[in-house]
Amino acid sequence: MEMPTTAERAGRAWRGGAPLVIGCLGAVLLSGCSVDVRDPSVTAAPSGTPVLATPTITPGHDAAAVAARDMPFAAGGDLAPGVPVGISDDLKGAPGWKLAKENVAGASQYAKADGCIVSARAATGQAALVRGDDRESTVALFQYLDATIQPSYLKTATLQWGGTPEAPGRNVEVLALEQAAPGGRAIAVLARVFGTAASSAYVSVSCPDAATLGAARQDVARYLPLVPPAA
Repeated sequence: MEMPTTAERAGRAWRGGAPLVIGCLGAVLLSGCSVDVRDPSVTAAPSGTPVLATPTITPGHDAAAVAARDMPFAAGGDLAPGVPVGISDDLKGAPGWKLAKENVAGASQYAKADGCIVSARAATGQAALVRGDDRESTVALFQYLDATIQPSYLKTATLQWGGTPEAPGRNVEVLALEQAAPGGRAIAVLARVFGTAASSAYVSVSCPDAATLGAARQDVARYLPLVPPAA
């Protein structure tokens, strides 16, 4: 039996009155939401208990060398343990874009004059998602958000790894999910779990149609690079 495509499943779901996707991913696709996956094996420190800060320097680790190289899924182990990856906020100054929400539940949202909306979030405490490698871990993130997502629905894409809009950095591999939403909007979600760093990054892009989505994804690639750890 031939498996239905993601778009076909989505279409049937909406015709039946069910949401496009379940839980948090639905909010990611339509407006952006927080991805906060806690490690169940870690007990939170009681209130008032001193918590040691994460070291700012990892002995024997060359952060500058890692930042100067591409970051494919297989290279995730080159990062320093527990030092998170960030996301730039340069999209707020890109032509046609403005900052709509800043650090709401950990996510920032950007709006474009043509109707596109981008939500971006870098999260820590993602050890519970870590699998054999960063690609498997990223699949686990998508499936945590929506258990119906199959690995075959996700395509490898790239974002910028460090750098600036004027001086682009290297490339970092992510997984991308594209969907058609009610009302004809075109949606893409790009995410990466960095297992060694125990952190994750995701960007959702929602636009009126495929053409504006393509332009918005180009802006995301240029103005929202993932920021390599400085240590």
